[in-house]
Amino acid sequence: MQIYRVRIKDEVLYAAKESGTFFALENSPFEPVPVLGRPLDEKKLTLLSPCQPGKVVAVGLNYKKHAAELKMTLPENPLLFLKPSTTVIGPDAEIRYPAMSSRVDYEAELGVVIGKICSGILPKDAGGYILGYTCLNDVTARDLQSIDGQWTRAKGFDTFCPIGPYIETEYDWRGKRVTARLNGEVKQDSTTDDLIFGVDELVAFISNVMTLNPGDVIATGTPSGIGPMQRGDGVEVAIEGLGTLKNTLR
Repeated sequence: MQIYRVRIKDEVLYAAKESGTFFALENSPFEPVPVLGRPLDEKKLTLLSPCQPGKVVAVGLNYKKHAAELKMTLPENPLLFLKPSTTVIGPDAEIRYPAMSSRVDYEAELGVVIGKICSGILPKDAGGYILGYTCLNDVTARDLQSIDGQWTRAKGFDTFCPIGPYIETEYDWRGKRVTARLNGEVKQDSTTDDLIFGVDELVAFISNVMTLNPGDVIATGTPSGIGPMQRGDGVEVAIEGLGTLKNTLR
């Protein structure tokens, strides 16, 4: 099932798309069985981020070729950092270029959306805590990342985490193509087979550090090919089976 979060006039609601038609959900998508309600007019919908995470737990240096392009050794454990909820925007929303930065990069990533409270689990149990998967852009002020040494400022600006366009609940993340396009030109092109730590391992590892709540998102890392965006650029994150997330840089 494809789960969306949409706005119709002043109403914000969750919706699902079945056979090409949007339907309002009568209950929360985090309940065991989502219930389809009234059909919605797609022409009147504005797509928002498909969930409202309390936190985005991101993983640095999690693709082998990305580590190679940075000339860094592979990490022994997942390298974690947090993006605040205020970074999250939806499809077609504008990424704002911060005045204090001179280089802002795209980072195409597979996003994992948590479906229920998750704490202290084993990798073999991770699937039962995942609602679904989505596209994510871990926008980064690369110059500030180098200056600060730690990543909160570089990763934490408002609008620096586009997510969407939807959550796919029936999805196998393995072997999926991950690409980033800048003004239509392919800049990143890899597959999830290049991940150092897979999804189940990440969910379990993070859950043994902090409790994951329904709607929280894990950003699983970016492939090689990172690079800068300029004001006015259009950026697309496309993941096989998860659609395309499009945003512009203001």
